[in-house]
Amino acid sequence: MLELAILGLLKEQPMHGYQLSRELGEALGGLWRVSYGSLYPSLRRLERDGAIEAAKAEEATKTKGRRKTVYDITERGEELLLELLQETPHEGQTEDARFRVRLAFFRYLPPETRIRLLERRRGALEERLGTIKGVLRTGEHQDDYQRALMEHSRTATESDIAWLSGLIQSERGKTATASPRYRGSERRATATLRRKERTS
Repeated sequence: MLELAILGLLKEQPMHGYQLSRELGEALGGLWRVSYGSLYPSLRRLERDGAIEAAKAEEATKTKGRRKTVYDITERGEELLLELLQETPHEGQTEDARFRVRLAFFRYLPPETRIRLLERRRGALEERLGTIKGVLRTGEHQDDYQRALMEHSRTATESDIAWLSGLIQSERGKTATASPRYRGSERRATATLRRKERTS
């Protein structure tokens, strides 16, 4: 998740570590707090993989006598960003947080791809809702607190499904009213993504 968020922010503009730490908190709405102990190893890993690069010395800035390394995304990094945005969902509750991070950078995907991913997420939540309702119907071995927790999960999941349905409807509306020239460019972008998916 952290590498996805770093790449998404660097696609907007080059940044140094402190800027990235601050922007991560703002862009992700407090989904998680990023420590420098996790940020810098991720930056080094991305740089080693060729996804980002450090700015040249003359492009770096100096503050209080210390040189700050400015990072920028590479072509490989942009390809990796698209791959991470469309990655296969993970199992369990960690996918909830992963999806929220991906959603924060959905603007880099074509509308058709965004709709597909939103529908995939909604389908997964509908399956989860069916499981929750089944547990509530049986009610075996549940005390008041366990049942209250399941009721909370049901309400939260139903709310997320309704929210996703609204996003899908809005996305379809924007696509339908887009100019023919815009739709043509988006179709070409989608075709490019699909070619990459087939070859990956």
